[in-house]
Amino acid sequence: SHRSVIALTGAERRSWLHSLSSQHVADQPDGSCTQNLSLDGQGRVEDHWVQTELGGVTYLDTEPWRGEPLLVYLRKMVFWADVQLEEADLAVLSLLGPQLADPGVLAVLGLAGLPAESTAVALPRGGFARRLPSAPAQVELDVLVPRADVADWLARLNAAGVRRAGVWTYEAYRVAARRPRLGVDTDERTIPHEVGWIGPPGEGAVHLDKGCYRGQETVARVHNLGKPPRMLVLLHLDGVTTDELPAAGSPVTTADGRTVGFVGTATHHYELGPVALAVLKRSLPDDTQLRVGPTAAAIDPD
Repeated sequence: SHRSVIALTGAERRSWLHSLSSQHVADQPDGSCTQNLSLDGQGRVEDHWVQTELGGVTYLDTEPWRGEPLLVYLRKMVFWADVQLEEADLAVLSLLGPQLADPGVLAVLGLAGLPAESTAVALPRGGFARRLPSAPAQVELDVLVPRADVADWLARLNAAGVRRAGVWTYEAYRVAARRPRLGVDTDERTIPHEVGWIGPPGEGAVHLDKGCYRGQETVARVHNLGKPPRMLVLLHLDGVTTDELPAAGSPVTTADGRTVGFVGTATHHYELGPVALAVLKRSLPDDTQLRVGPTAAAIDPD
């Protein structure tokens, strides 16, 4: 894992973070996790993180390249609040598969059973396990452990039958689930409605019954008056090899060469084949013939 993790302590950490971010976290219960965003004044996404509340500490984990900028921004906003922030020396190991509840895996984790979705539990050996919402017949569990212990964790999980699959496998699963990554499937103009980040804790990153945060006016206007100008879709790519997958940011065009969006993550899925996330103009009919460079592409009808 290369994700950056930030730890917040102090009596006012939740109410303070609530005032700065898009999610309703003022009373986030112990043992819960959710997504959250920081927006700019025009409602465009600056930061996205997964937020876990456990044992009197609020943990934020985000993309590695955003860890330091997010920490700097949050420290500037503390003022007189009772909040302390520091980097947490934790690694995020993601476990995927329908057999994570097997007794051997649970024994390595030191748990009697898997936590419920959108909840987290402390691990006996330090760190915590966090279960995120996942597709049917699939389980996703993040294990946040001290970085110094990663090699030991990997060895014990491997002995229990957990196979190391690599980031490509994780990305294929994420793309099929249409879950965007900040800075890969978003750009400097992305607003939350465009990429499916709307929803209460456990379901999204923006709570629509919450106001008084930077960018809230744009969120409310789009929700109340219309739809966003763009949408996140799953694209099927026609017969490309791994070496031919388009790079993030590649333009998506119509048959007549008109640019209608850009590609984010492109990968090979074991069932779907070559697929990609893309942000396209919402007015585009879903049966439009598209191209990404020399490659034919089609929007997934579902």
